[in-house]
Amino acid sequence: MTGPRFPKPKDRMPPFEHAVAATRGARDYQEDSAAFRPEGGEPVALASDGPKFDTAGFAVLADGMGGHTGGALASRTVCEEFLAAVGGNSGAVIDRMMAALEAANGALATKISANPLLAGMGSTLVGTAFGPKGIEWVSVGDSPLFLFRRGEIALLNEDHSLAPELDRMVAEGKLTEVEARRDPRRHMLRSAVTGDEIDLLDVSQRPLELEAGDYVVLASDGIATLDQNEIARVIRGYAGDGAAAVAKALIRAVEQMREPYQDNATVLVVRALG
Repeated sequence: MTGPRFPKPKDRMPPFEHAVAATRGARDYQEDSAAFRPEGGEPVALASDGPKFDTAGFAVLADGMGGHTGGALASRTVCEEFLAAVGGNSGAVIDRMMAALEAANGALATKISANPLLAGMGSTLVGTAFGPKGIEWVSVGDSPLFLFRRGEIALLNEDHSLAPELDRMVAEGKLTEVEARRDPRRHMLRSAVTGDEIDLLDVSQRPLELEAGDYVVLASDGIATLDQNEIARVIRGYAGDGAAAVAKALIRAVEQMREPYQDNATVLVVRALG
């Protein structure tokens, strides 16, 4: 985990609430999908506020690529297959999520094989499990997973776009910050769920304990219009109002930036309750 080191929570695992918000940005179509499945329950496609859950559950967000049809189909397929598989398996949570990722990847391969016109479609995926031991995750691509605790924010997963490589070149003096930020390759993916072998994968090494008041945010890369400090500022301002308020505030902040080429932006916000 990058960012600040958080103090270890003292309380037992609290119940949760969750919500989602999204914007198409400057596009006329939506390639993002997000969904949630309580342990032992049926998947819930989120549109606004989600129900509270008391013990355990799985959240997933996917950002498709492949245009209006392919991207939307890819992200929806990835979410649906991931939640169906994770709910149908047993065993260690991280093993269940790895098997669910394989199922989602296999489902894309099947659709592409059946319709060659879909060749080239794919999706990012960030899947999370919330349970008595905390949060665990698996991710492919550049959809970020944030933890907000006591006013501070940290990125939990790896970024599989070229952005980290460009930033490394800045640190080495090979590029300026402006050149790196404006480089058209910045959002090119080094890994994605495409039906082929997955090149890069980020998996939590152990459960990360949560405490009451924590916010976990799954997002598509459209959220990058806001820097991490701004994301923290928005959450800080609405943290007392709950997951739905935070989700809507984050998307409102993205829209207020009026980025000419704003990508789809989706956030799935989970709040640990006291």
